[in-house]
Amino acid sequence: MGLFSSINIATTGMSAQRLRSDVIADNLANVNTTQTNEGGPYRRSRVIMRPRVQQPYWRSPFLPGMLDNGPGAGVRVAGIERDNSPLREVYDPTHPHRILEGPKKDYVLMPNVDVVTEMVDLLEAARAYEANAQVVEGYKSMFQKALEIGGR
Repeated sequence: MGLFSSINIATTGMSAQRLRSDVIADNLANVNTTQTNEGGPYRRSRVIMRPRVQQPYWRSPFLPGMLDNGPGAGVRVAGIERDNSPLREVYDPTHPHRILEGPKKDYVLMPNVDVVTEMVDLLEAARAYEANAQVVEGYKSMFQKALEIGGR
């Protein structure tokens, strides 16, 4: 691992968590959107993350080979996918997008966004971002001390 590998790993986490925060903000902004350009109510989005793994160059004697991928290289966003969980049904006979006939008459299909879940996810993303930022700050401090020692 190189001199700045740990900083690079932490910054991949910061970047992924920032994107996750943006997606959560989009979900919260559309919590009451009953009609989208694609048709139908807004569907919650979520970020899918996967590890970025370098080719293994060492093996741990304590882990089976299939579990030991060697040193990591951070995280990557594998994609943003729509949540296909059921939409909420709210009774509102005055809403312009209500169902006009059938057993669900006068119900409106609302987005599958739960504000409490989104806020918890946002808090988790913020804490993960802060943790990665602390790693970067720790390494910056360590490099600064090394420069001070080497300059004497």
